[in-house]
Order: sequence, then C-alpha cells, then structure tokens
Amino acid sequence: MKSRLTDKKRTFINGVLLTIFLVATPFLFYFYKLAPKGGEEWDTFFGTITPGGFGSVQVYLHALATKSTFVLLTGIWFLTSKNWWKYAILIPFTMFLFQLSGVINYKIEYIDEFDFWYSLPIILPILILLIYISYIAGKKSNNDDGLKKEVDDEIKKLLSDDL
Repeated sequence: MKSRLTDKKRTFINGVLLTIFLVATPFLFYFYKLAPKGGEEWDTFFGTITPGGFGSVQVYLHALATKSTFVLLTGIWFLTSKNWWKYAILIPFTMFLFQLSGVINYKIEYIDEFDFWYSLPIILPILILLIYISYIAGKKSNNDDGLKKEVDDEIKKLLSDDL
C-alpha cells in the first residue's frame, strides 16, 4: 500500500517539475536579451561567454537559446509520448540536434543550410519504419472492418431467427 502512495507522489512531483519546466521555456527562449548588446565577451557566474563565429554575444546566445529550446521541447515530447508514432518526433529532434551542434561548433560556416542532408541517414530508416507500420496498421484495420461486418450480419441473422 505504501509503495503505491510513493509511486503516485513521485509521478505527481515529476509532473509538477515537467510543468514548471515547460512554463519556463519561453523565458529560456528570451535568455539572450540579458547579454550586453554588441558585446565581444560577457563575464558571468558560469564563466566568460564569447561570440565564437557570431557578431556578438547576444546573437550567439539567441542562436543557442533557440536551438536548445527546440531540442529540449522535442526531447520531452518524445520521452513523454505514449503513441506508436512517437518515433516520428525523432526526425525534427535529429535536425534540431544537428543545428545545435552547428551553433556550438562555430567553425561551421553555414549553420542551418546542410543539416537536413547530414541527418538523412538517421531520418530515412525511421521514415521507412513508420511507413511500414502505417501500412500494417491500415491493413489490419481493413481486416477488422470485415470481421465486424461478419459479426453484425451473424447477430442480425440470429435475432431474425428468434423472432
């Protein structure tokens, strides 16, 4: 009995923490506005932030906050989804990860331009698997409709025989 209460409490706490994080996401998205405009460096409690290949620290943090926000949200969506199609979420998640790595690795000249092509080897098997699952589910659904019609016909036949 006690373990059930503990599980319910843990689930509730996890849900509250997830909700707080999701509500705080817009603030993470606008975190870049705290950086000094046009600054070459920003000394923070965590260390010094430099713009890398970007024009200023604020532009760098804007790109970093945007990409990391999308990675976090799609990651949470994937981890909390219970649907069979949840693996489709991996497609945008993969693209956002490639874009985030492009922001962090500032030596890459074009951040968002070629990420789709680099992520294709990961995306294609997922797409093929999802198409196959969709095909099998559609085929099974059509078989179930036929079975349902047969059962309805049998019920009608039995009811008409009784009358």
